[in-house]
Amino acid sequence: MQYLAKVNATKESFTPPPLSATQMGGAQVKPAQIQLLAVNTFDQTWELIEPPRIITVSQPIAAEEHTLVLVELDADERIVAIEDATPWVLSFVSEYLTLGLTPKGLEEELERAEQWRQSLTLQSQEVRRRALETAARRDEIQDLEKRLKLERDELENSRGKKD
Repeated sequence: MQYLAKVNATKESFTPPPLSATQMGGAQVKPAQIQLLAVNTFDQTWELIEPPRIITVSQPIAAEEHTLVLVELDADERIVAIEDATPWVLSFVSEYLTLGLTPKGLEEELERAEQWRQSLTLQSQEVRRRALETAARRDEIQDLEKRLKLERDELENSRGKKD
């Protein structure tokens, strides 16, 4: 599962395995704790982890303390992949925040959409009501036409009998 996480300092009680002086991405490779802040639940859908969960990872991490990272963990919470979250955060800012999309704005759009949906529902109900009224009036008119025809036929028959 993919998480947005913050690299925390290694606790004194955590005994790291021996490390070489290998450097990755300009940062000293060292075991650490990561604070899981959000989880990618589906495609581009993220949920905040409240409260953030801290896990100790046994693998060394090539990231400085307080760095945001995207981390892929397996079922045993071992790191499968880890990368600096800076490009992801910047693309997020570029795609969404530069357009003026804000949570409040999205909420207002949802409210407008809901009002529009309710308005359409009311209009649809009104159209159905009018259609039923029209059908009922049509039936009444047909009944009146039948009665009128019967009365006319009776009148013609009674005139024919008198002549």
